[in-house]
Amino acid sequence: MSAKRVCKNCKLFVEKNVTTCPSCKGHQFGDTFKGRIYILNTEKSEIGKKMDVKLTGEYAIKAR
Repeated sequence: MSAKRVCKNCKLFVEKNVTTCPSCKGHQFGDTFKGRIYILNTEKSEIGKKMDVKLTGEYAIKAR
């Protein structure tokens, strides 16, 4: 069982005890996702730009 949840808006992984997403300030989280991607440098990552990523971190490819 994972100790993280996924923001349904921006797909950032956050800890289970977090109530507000640090990236998009959203409040909807889910436990179901498909695939993971790690963005290390938001300025150079082409995938990060397509996903409109603002923070470095771990993101889900698809979140429900």
